[in-house]
Amino acid sequence: MPVSRRGLLAGTAVTGAALAIPGTASAAPAAVIGSKIGPNDARYQDLVQRGQNRRFVGKPEYARVIRSTEDAVQAVQEAVRSGKRIAVRGGGHCFEDFVDTSDIQVLLDMSTYDEVTWDPQYKAFSIGAGAVLETVYKELFYGWGVTVPGGGCLAVGVGGHFSGGGYGPLSRKYGSVVDHLYGVEIVVVDARGRARSVVATRDNAHKDLWWAHTGGGGGNFGVVTRYLMRSAGSSGRTPAESLPKAPAALRASLLVYDWKTTTQAGFIRTLRNWLDFFEQHNTADSPYATLYAPFILTHSSAGQFLLSTQIDAAAPNAAGLMAAFNAAMVEGVDPKPQVLDTGEGPFLHTTMQRSIAETPTPNRGKFKAAYLRKGYTDAQLLAIYQGLTDASYNGPGSSILLVPYGGKVNSVPSNATASAQRDVFCKMVLTAAWDNAADDEANLAWARKVYSAIYKDTGGVPVPNAYNAGSYINYPDADLADPAYNKSGVPWHDLYYLGNYPRLQQVKSTWDPRNVFHHRLSIELK
Repeated sequence: MPVSRRGLLAGTAVTGAALAIPGTASAAPAAVIGSKIGPNDARYQDLVQRGQNRRFVGKPEYARVIRSTEDAVQAVQEAVRSGKRIAVRGGGHCFEDFVDTSDIQVLLDMSTYDEVTWDPQYKAFSIGAGAVLETVYKELFYGWGVTVPGGGCLAVGVGGHFSGGGYGPLSRKYGSVVDHLYGVEIVVVDARGRARSVVATRDNAHKDLWWAHTGGGGGNFGVVTRYLMRSAGSSGRTPAESLPKAPAALRASLLVYDWKTTTQAGFIRTLRNWLDFFEQHNTADSPYATLYAPFILTHSSAGQFLLSTQIDAAAPNAAGLMAAFNAAMVEGVDPKPQVLDTGEGPFLHTTMQRSIAETPTPNRGKFKAAYLRKGYTDAQLLAIYQGLTDASYNGPGSSILLVPYGGKVNSVPSNATASAQRDVFCKMVLTAAWDNAADDEANLAWARKVYSAIYKDTGGVPVPNAYNAGSYINYPDADLADPAYNKSGVPWHDLYYLGNYPRLQQVKSTWDPRNVFHHRLSIELK
């Protein structure tokens, strides 16, 4: 069944771009292809309002639509010469104000640069940085029968998703998206203020810049124009052998829980069942490696909450595994939830059905996240229950989302990519979602109160320890850099990057020495 983004996260052929030869940089031609789009242009409002969090709407002096690497080089060069602050937008799903702050003067929109092709020079798939996941999945699957283990919101752009360490329903089997990232084509600015394009791969002279894009996050080092995708260990001999083979079909089910009949004890037992199961089945060779079951814990004012499960239908005894999982979820729970077997369907069709659909009317939101190494304590589960049943708060679009993770992800060393969290089994995403600016204070207060209560023993944030592994940079939360909300004494960058932050700073200092590309949670110069 389709689920809206608000209902889930918020309630729960080579192009003509100036391709650099590996290990070299290419200077720009003389003219910008795309025109400046200012406030009096009919396109301006559509471009500046593409962001999906309406708490933030920028007012740049102008926007440019980037259609090639040449375009990006010249647009960046012009802005740098003029001393103007740059921001880049791909899919428009940044949770914070990194693109839409009041001091952004130039907006580079990548959304039309979305071609997906096989690049014989690099023996990798070339994906334009403006592509959204739906385009990527369709092109890879229909063209070659392969896929990437990306996210379930099909309107999300690859620009930030890939560089921040994207994940999704197939990650427990195939790892993070960055485990399949061979290279990036990126526009950078040197110490003299010269913009140029560089191709950085895992095996050329610019490996450090490649590494920084395997989890460092967007808006830090330059303007990524293309991603080159080829799985680690693949030679790229043929396209069909260069990325994971997509499942032929998926089997799915839903468990529907009624808040009216859910007691505190029943809720805590339900979550304990889920946490115990995924903590116990957290290896790449587990028979449950293809089972993906995000728990969408909507606020009680929504009436229900959902457990949505899928498994590769070709997995040995897939139907039996699904039945065993559902049985484990309801064990000791009374009354039991409604169990809906939604059957088996073709891979891409079912993926589309189960996707987080884009809402035509974006709302306002606040997002807070965490990685789990071990399951929550009973006290933390009680804090979650109390937050979701707080009768003083009316938030039918607000939620806490538990997402199974780990498996194959955990087979990669923490420092092999910038995505450092390689010993976890779950991600948590807390979302407050609302429509009116007048309700900002109440909703922000609820989100902060619940998150702080969950992590009250570690200063209100998921300080890395035996139970926590910090947070996920693709779910940025500026509160982590604010001592009013992060009372742990642990800096925000250690929560996101663990021990990889000093290396990221070194890459930043090498490739963006003027700090042209920055935001509230960007990598700092060393």
